[in-house]
Amino acid sequence: MSNWKKIWAVGLLTFVLLVVAGCGANNATTNNAANGANSSANEASQSTNNSETKAEAQHTTYPLTVKDANDAEITFDAAPQKIVSLSPSETEGLFALGLDEQIVGVSDNDDYPEAALSKPKMGGFQVNVESIVATEPDLVVVTGTMIKAETIKSLTDLGIKVLQSNPKTIADVMDHIKTIGEITDHQAEAEQVVKQMQSELDQVTEAVKSVKEEDKKKVYIEFSPGWTVGKGEFMDEMITLAGGVNVASDVEGWSQINEENIIKANPDVVLYAKSVIENDQTLADIVKGRSGWDQINAVKNDQVIGLDDNLLSRPGPRVTQGLIEVAKAIYPDLMQP
Repeated sequence: MSNWKKIWAVGLLTFVLLVVAGCGANNATTNNAANGANSSANEASQSTNNSETKAEAQHTTYPLTVKDANDAEITFDAAPQKIVSLSPSETEGLFALGLDEQIVGVSDNDDYPEAALSKPKMGGFQVNVESIVATEPDLVVVTGTMIKAETIKSLTDLGIKVLQSNPKTIADVMDHIKTIGEITDHQAEAEQVVKQMQSELDQVTEAVKSVKEEDKKKVYIEFSPGWTVGKGEFMDEMITLAGGVNVASDVEGWSQINEENIIKANPDVVLYAKSVIENDQTLADIVKGRSGWDQINAVKNDQVIGLDDNLLSRPGPRVTQGLIEVAKAIYPDLMQP
């Protein structure tokens, strides 16, 4: 009888150990699952926090003070709700940032995007100050010296905030777009616009990077009859970034041409603004008709190429598209799609 008790006791002990072991395994599984869930929750929380932090970083904190191209300080207590643009490049930039509803006036020269055509006009090179004042703008934007200094002063004297830009490089254009994005609390949109511009810039520099210094083509550009552009302007930089050598780089900024110097420089490619017409002649007709220019390589080899002057001349969000067109004109074989 005692043997059965011993057997029963051993069996009972074995059963108890199995139960305890099973419970331990279950607890371990439960703990591991709980730990995994907690870890996932923490990661999700961290991801949410990071997203929120990034979103907050893309929103503007007001009051905001910025400096324009003339070092004038302008303070904004809130995002401008009424904006007047007095330059085509500024208008393109505002639309690219999704500020259609905030635009209450544009210049007479603005033709892109199509929606700009239906906006109230504020005048051309001669600005209608009364029309601008009537819109009660929170911000007026203008590029370079398109508007007379006394006109700018008349607006600022009335307490109107005027932001002037004067980009000399594509990087300057990108920085200005970021500034407008910050002022208007459209930083995320500005980031996307600049990202696209950088991609287009990279496309060109990658395509022409194999061109050796001694093989670079000489380029002459004429945007207006008898006028070219030298160093210190973004259009000169476009030629350089596209792998060319500007034959007018010995002069500063916009300059009237010296025809003899251009003939001596003997450019391989001549670029011109294709929509410019003078006395029923295109710039191509004018260039080819000049005395002695028929001996220039670009003319002899039919490398006188017209480009969209808006892409070529406007320091706005499409300037890198203009850069692509310049590169295609100079090195068509390297700029294949």
